[in-house]
Amino acid sequence: IKGISPSICMHRIILEEGAKPFRDSQRRLNPNMMEVVKKEVLKLFSEGLIYPVASSEWVRPIHVVPKKGGITVIENEKKELVSICITTGWRMCIDYRGLNVVTKKDHFPLPFIDQILDRLSGHQFYCFLDGLSGYYQVAIAPEDQPKTTFTCPFGIFAFKQIPFGLCNAPGTFQRCMFSIFSDILENCLQVFMDDFPIFGDSFSHCLRNLPRVLE
Repeated sequence: IKGISPSICMHRIILEEGAKPFRDSQRRLNPNMMEVVKKEVLKLFSEGLIYPVASSEWVRPIHVVPKKGGITVIENEKKELVSICITTGWRMCIDYRGLNVVTKKDHFPLPFIDQILDRLSGHQFYCFLDGLSGYYQVAIAPEDQPKTTFTCPFGIFAFKQIPFGLCNAPGTFQRCMFSIFSDILENCLQVFMDDFPIFGDSFSHCLRNLPRVLE
């Protein structure tokens, strides 16, 4: 992943005064989930998002959770209709709750969805872009990378880019998007995290706005 230049945006993990490092032990993993973790770790490593570390004062455990694909209705043994969640696969997650508790909170505001929809209304044509692996595009400051260390059956690793689960990740990412697109926001574009609706009053106008965003 190429990523956004650190000169434009970089994530910091600033701790509350008096916060002390702590290590969590590796948690038992269902043997059936071992391959899920292995594939994810290899993917993150091959894309340059994580790197192995010998030791760290901050170590967090992993979990494997189901990917939910929506809700469906089935008939149970009593001939009753009940709703169930559909599982489409499994996802490796890192438990950063302990780190988040001692992290100073970034109160950068996220836009209200209803206000974005109000600003988008009234135009004739729209084009919708979805950012690729949004958080992974933003680098973590080198001095803060050890705080993202996680342990799994295949070793101990730290992140170079923002992982999911850090409390201030949304604020950092939204601030970054505002900085990059500040000259065209409200003019032809709205931004909510990694969703980019582009608008125009005619088809040709909308197409002219598209390269302004992509560039």
